[in-house]
Order: sequence, then structure tokens, then C-alpha cells
Amino acid sequence: MVTKEKALILGCSISGISAAKLLLQLGYDVYISEFGKIPDKFSSEIEELKLKGVNFEFEGHTEQFLKDALFAVTSPSIPNDAPVYELLKKPGIEVISEPDLAYRETRNKNAFIGITGTNGKTTTTSAVSHILSKQFKAPACGNIGNPPTAFVLDNPDWFVTEISSFQLEKSRLFRAHIACWTNFTPDHITWHGSLEKYFNAKAKMFLNQTKDDFAILNGQDKKLIEFAKKCPGQVFFFDKELDNNCAFIKNDTIFIKINGTLEEVIKLSECLLSGHHNYQNIMCAILISKLAGMQTSLIKEGVKTFTPPEHRMEQFAKFEGITFYNDSKATNPESAIAAIDAFNNKNVALIAGGRDKLTPLDEFCKSVNKHITSVVLIGEASERFETELHKSGFNKIYKEQSLQSAVDKCVSLKPDAVLLSPACASFDMFSGYEERGKVFKEYVLSKFSNK
Repeated sequence: MVTKEKALILGCSISGISAAKLLLQLGYDVYISEFGKIPDKFSSEIEELKLKGVNFEFEGHTEQFLKDALFAVTSPSIPNDAPVYELLKKPGIEVISEPDLAYRETRNKNAFIGITGTNGKTTTTSAVSHILSKQFKAPACGNIGNPPTAFVLDNPDWFVTEISSFQLEKSRLFRAHIACWTNFTPDHITWHGSLEKYFNAKAKMFLNQTKDDFAILNGQDKKLIEFAKKCPGQVFFFDKELDNNCAFIKNDTIFIKINGTLEEVIKLSECLLSGHHNYQNIMCAILISKLAGMQTSLIKEGVKTFTPPEHRMEQFAKFEGITFYNDSKATNPESAIAAIDAFNNKNVALIAGGRDKLTPLDEFCKSVNKHITSVVLIGEASERFETELHKSGFNKIYKEQSLQSAVDKCVSLKPDAVLLSPACASFDMFSGYEERGKVFKEYVLSKFSNK
């Protein structure tokens, strides 16, 4: 037990508060420094932590408050060029991420499953936790909800950790015994500074592995296939049939090959998820679960009962012959493409737009032309999306000022399906993709509730 050594936390966020609670229980003297104002959503927890002796400063990071810390646990939202990091360099205070702290304080260093990728990581994380829970204590944690530090003292069998490039950028210690990279496409370029830096942040989790660890990579991604040559862990590919160590689809059935043994796992018709992107997520989950020690029969049972998380290609309503899909989590074009491509031979109205990430739209426009009947645009990205769609030859485009009016326009077009898959961030109109999806669902349900 540590006796009153000073631990510093940068950022009063969900990960920071979780880290503070763990550090208190471990006996540290805890200081939380937040550049912004007191966050209202954490006000009750802040007061509780104050009563337990945690020290706070808000609206800036001061040298006096930071000094003499043994280490600093930083929030993934703090930019790399933030001045606070310069303040920590002078006294040589070690900066670690919240997943680093969880890893350092956990007894079993082989208990971490790390899942990253531009798209699909939340669905994959949820699926793995669901499947493993049939045999193990395996909470989903990280970027999906509760931070891993929230579970350290519970000693779970597995930490099923969704980990973002922001978290990995700051990580130094974290090692995943089983690491999975779902896919890699352009995203978060502004935050990281370049596409290469974005890739390198995610790559850290795999390069930090040992020969006794496992790396699961997308067999359809040329960049990840090349990257596999640098991985020190044992490499497994999904969505690609190989002589060994793979998961693939054949005859509408998912198979795996591990250590020379071929096994049939589940037919696609038995999965509650649909679309090839979701089948990729399921292949990841199957490989992870198998490497974690699950029997194939239990894995199959878990896959058969797994439903997609909210806001991810979520079919939530059907009224007047129109089926409504909430895919608000599609915050980039590649994720939206995966949803759009799941529709064939249907009259689909797509709601897209929001805060523009300025990623290329060529492939998005191709998918729209192939699978979408009409597009209703909202938010700051409307003009660029409209321009690019017109260039591609797609002209059935409408622009609306709100998500609600976009729903009204879609319904007036009498499609078979209305798909909210924005291909953009939500921060121009909403606090996050969750609020955007919630507003969409509530408005649709209220619109038809009296009919």
C-alpha cells in the first residue's frame, strides 16, 4: 500500500474520475487539474471525491498545483501540444494514460483484450464481452463506457477494452495479450496531425506485444497485412482464408483455422447482425473468444444471442411500411458506407451530414449511387456533401435545417427504409452521436405514436 505519494490527474473526465477513485483506494494523495470549468455532469462525484480528500483545480493548469507529483494520468482529450505537458517536462513527471494505470495496477498482466480500429470496435467489444461472459468475468470497458480502472480491484478474468487512437497516443505501458485491429481508414487526422501519426498511434498496441501475445488483423486491409510483418505477437487474420490462423466466410458460414484445425462456427443466417461489416466484427469476436479459451459451442451460443449496440445499424421502428435504422455512430464516411452497402434493391432515404471531418467522399458517393434513392443533408457539411454527390451524378438531394425536419422530408418521400448514417461528427448540432441517435429515435417514435 502506497502512503500518501502524490498522483496527478489531468482532466476531470469519466476516465479521470475513475482513475481518482482507484488511486484513492491504493492510498495515493490525489490531485485533479482541469483546464475547463467544473463539468456539471460530474458535480456530485466531484463533491464526493472532495469529501474523501481529493484536491481540485479548474480553469487552468498551474505549476504550483502540478509540482511534486510522482506521475500524471492524462485524459485522452487533451491535445498533444497542450502547454501542460511542457510544465510536466521540467520536473520530469511521468505521463501515462488511464489504460496504462489499469494495466500497471492489475495483478494479471495477461488479462487485457484490446480492440481498436476506425470502425467496428464498439460492436466487436460488446460482442466479445457478451460471448466471454458465458464462461468468464469479462466486462466491456474503455472507450465504450466504464474505464478499465473501474474494474481493477474486481480482478476480472478479462478486461475487454475498446481503446481509441487518442488513448493509445498517450499510452506507454499498456499491453494487450489479445489485440484486434478491425480496420484502418482516414479519421481524426486533424487531432493527430497526419494519417501516418493516426496509424502509428494505433500500431503502438501491437508493437508493445510479446511473442506470447496474439494480434488479430483485417485480412482485407493491405496496410494491415503489411504491418503484420512487424508484429511481435502471433498474427491471426479475419475475413481471409489462409492455411492457418484465420477466420473466414465460406458458403454463408463462418469458419476458423487455429493451429491447423478447421472448425465451422456459425451460419450467417444464425447471426442477429447483418451486413458484411458486422460479419467482420463477429469474426473478430470469434477469434478473440477462441484465443481467450472459450469452447466453440459456447462461442456459437454467444454469437446467436448477441444484438448490436444502440446507434449502430439499429433497426428500432417500422411504421406505414417504412423501416427506420439508427446508425448515428457512423461518424465518418467509411462507417456510413458499411451501413449503406447493407441495403440492396430497396428504396432507401439516407440522412447524412453534421460536422465535416474533411475526409474523401469518392467511395461514399459510389455507395450512395448504388444503394440509396434519396439523400437528406443536415449540418455544417451539407454544402460539401451536396457538391460531391452532384459531381458523382447523384441528384435527388434535399437539405434541411434540423434532424426532425429531415425525418419529415424522408417520410414524405415514402421510402422502404429511412437510414440515419451521417458520415460526420455530431458536434455542430448535438453533444455527441448518442444524443443525435436519441433525438432521431424519439422524434420518429413520437411522430407515429398517435397514428
